[in-house]
Amino acid sequence: MRILRASAAALILLVGIVGFAQEAKEIRFVAIIGTDGVQRAEIAGGSYYFDPNVIVVKVNIPVELKVKKTGGATPHSISLKAPEAGIEFSVSLGKEPKSIKFTPTKVGKYPFWCTKKLPFTKSHKDHGMTGVLEVVE
Repeated sequence: MRILRASAAALILLVGIVGFAQEAKEIRFVAIIGTDGVQRAEIAGGSYYFDPNVIVVKVNIPVELKVKKTGGATPHSISLKAPEAGIEFSVSLGKEPKSIKFTPTKVGKYPFWCTKKLPFTKSHKDHGMTGVLEVVE
């Protein structure tokens, strides 16, 4: 009986730790406007995370995101669908950076996520591989 209680307690503790580990910590980045008038930010995607996972850009100013995958063999992507704001892309991430260009036309918060899902598992989005593009005045 003691072994059963100890096992149950260990399982509860493990579930709590795993649940805590999957909570996404906000990593915020304000895009930098270059001398050419383009806002730039770099995003790395890895084991169920984006770094940074909150990107702040200004409305009606061109944006260039450089995206890449960090380590591991698991495939990842980044996708954002907000055609009403002039933003729509879906790109597979690789070790070499890829460039995504757009000009946001509407202020708001627009979610992005990884579209990948391995068989018989939750999607990467459901694992917390998400972020937000915040378009401000």
